[in-house]
Amino acid sequence: MIKIITDSTSDIDLKYAQELNVEVVPLKVIIDGKEYKDRIDLQPEEFYDLLVNSQTLPSTSQPSPQDFVDLYETAKNNNDSVIVITLSSVISGTYQSANLAKDLVDYDDIYVIDSLGTTQMQRLLVLKAVALRNEGMNAQDLYTFLEAYKHRIRLFAFVDTLEYLYKGGRLSRTAATAGTLLKFKPIIGFDEGKLDVFAKARGTQKATAKIIDLIQQDGEMDLDEPICIGYTGSSDGLDKFENTLRETLHFGETLHGIVGPVIGTHAGPGARLIAYVKKQ
Repeated sequence: MIKIITDSTSDIDLKYAQELNVEVVPLKVIIDGKEYKDRIDLQPEEFYDLLVNSQTLPSTSQPSPQDFVDLYETAKNNNDSVIVITLSSVISGTYQSANLAKDLVDYDDIYVIDSLGTTQMQRLLVLKAVALRNEGMNAQDLYTFLEAYKHRIRLFAFVDTLEYLYKGGRLSRTAATAGTLLKFKPIIGFDEGKLDVFAKARGTQKATAKIIDLIQQDGEMDLDEPICIGYTGSSDGLDKFENTLRETLHFGETLHGIVGPVIGTHAGPGARLIAYVKKQ
């Protein structure tokens, strides 16, 4: 059997993870000096309520190697293979913790994958792993496939406010102030694991149009693969965002999910995103 492990930044609901037979290791969220286990002590909806009232920008801390060791030991005792899918190693040490735990357990049948993203990007990689495991693919082949597949996963999002990008050091005060006055909405995404600003647009309508442009410039979407629509804070207006994308990109049904603290801390409430798989 193959045991699939991910971390809480994949934004997979814990009840759904149980249905998928996926283990979720929580990151920790620190808000005004108080520590919470992501999605255990603190649900995403609660996080955004705390975020807007917090005096300082929340931070996150990676799981300890021991958090992974406990799961690895169980798999080793059961002679299970293990596939671990973590958020980008550029923005967290979770990948390193998972690998260090592998060394501590001394079990060769563990494969650790850096997803090069987080939130709905990571979710897509986990869902692909589950599907192929359930089809009977062995762990070595699954690892090899996912290492290639992850480079096809894309995410684009627009941010409703510049405040949190400024607080997180990703924008200067001058740029944030000017952008706010001009009603600019940055378009963010991942480039080989690094969270980056790809473009900016004035207002929600133009920001959505810019995301469509970026997707079309990047290549064709693989409509045979799942598509995720995500949001931070409230889901108000999400249908309009999704339908505007669908009118041009012609995708079908989508998966939805609220974005957790790692990206939510930098994006703030009101962000909208799409994650998808690029066609080969």
